[in-house]
Amino acid sequence: MSTNTTHRETETERAETEQEHHCPECGGNLETNESQAETVCADCGLVVDEGGIDRGPEWRAFDAGEKDEKSRVGAPTTKMMHDDGLSTNIGWQNKDAYGNQLSASQREKMQRLRTWNERFRTRDHKERNLKQALGEIDRMASALGLPENVRETASVIYRQALDKDLLPGRSIEGIATASLHAAARMGNVPAASTR
Repeated sequence: MSTNTTHRETETERAETEQEHHCPECGGNLETNESQAETVCADCGLVVDEGGIDRGPEWRAFDAGEKDEKSRVGAPTTKMMHDDGLSTNIGWQNKDAYGNQLSASQREKMQRLRTWNERFRTRDHKERNLKQALGEIDRMASALGLPENVRETASVIYRQALDKDLLPGRSIEGIATASLHAAARMGNVPAASTR
């Protein structure tokens, strides 16, 4: 590419950039009002752009350490739930967003919604069995006082057995127990606490 062509492209880019910072009506300077999400001409008051979407995070950080701490939003994914913790639940409180009690018909409607929500969270028998197994692993680990990392490892072991089709003909409780025992051994948790 010749220097003449490069020079023309640079001038074109500069002209486009200048147009972005000047009013299309009067040529005045544009100012951005962040609080109202508007770009307005300082001279004639023309609103050039409004309703811009703030694609930044919903939190503020004042140093690099805070930014690293807040870089993820939402609950972390976990292998201890059949859907990796990505689904949502409808709460069991019979109150609206303002804390007021729901009427009888509204409570009935919410109960139906909760039922359907539970049904849609588990699409087939494999997911229902996985949900039951992970619940069993969590119950046993809680009773034994095992740490979170052992529970997570046991959940991964159970999922691997499920993926390799090793479960048919065996009880969910048996494989869940074996997964928890293997995870405890891998995590160097004393064997006495798993018996």
